[in-house]
Amino acid sequence: MHPIARLLILIGIVLIVAGVVWQLASRFLHLGRLPGDIVIERDHVRIYIPIATSILLSVLLSLLLGLWQWWSR
Repeated sequence: MHPIARLLILIGIVLIVAGVVWQLASRFLHLGRLPGDIVIERDHVRIYIPIATSILLSVLLSLLLGLWQWWSR
C-alpha cells in the first residue's frame, strides 16, 4: 500500500475516534459552554466563541504531548 494512502487512513481513524470522544465528553464536561465562552444570540443567528474551551483543550493537549514525549525517551 502506498504511504500516502496509509497516512490518509490513519488520519481518518484519528478523526473518527476524536469525534466519538468529543460526543462522549460533551455529555459530561459541557465543552463549549464553559464560563469564559462567548455566546451571541440575535434574531435568527447564534454565534459561539469558545475561548475558555480552546484554552482548556490547548493545555490538555500540551500536557498529553509532553507526557508522550517524556514517555518515548
